[in-house]
Amino acid sequence: MTEQTTTPDGLVIVDKPSGFTSHDVVAKMRGIARTRRVGHAGTLDPMATGVLVLGVQRATKLLGHLALTEKEYLGTIRLGQDTITDDAEGEITLSTDASGVTREGIDAGVAALTGAIMQVPSKVSAIKI
Repeated sequence: MTEQTTTPDGLVIVDKPSGFTSHDVVAKMRGIARTRRVGHAGTLDPMATGVLVLGVQRATKLLGHLALTEKEYLGTIRLGQDTITDDAEGEITLSTDASGVTREGIDAGVAALTGAIMQVPSKVSAIKI
């Protein structure tokens, strides 16, 4: 009698560290679970940390039905610099003195980005327009 190993179906919640792509996490889980049938709900940027929901085996079919619409973002903002990618990893294209920035100015900027907005992708983006 041969022992047959099977990978259970299920969802795996991963706290993705910075420096890994969502695909890197899926590839690692494929090795751990010894199956190619691993997928993820949503994508996190490589520099982002946070929750990544993985589906293994038949649970991959559930990923499209998950209501992952509630998100919270925490971050650090470096004032006075523009980058080609609009994030901390891109080449700096402009540096300005930010010493005159006030808390009121920051609050007004955040308010302008709160709610429904039309977002323009950066020059370096995964989205194709």
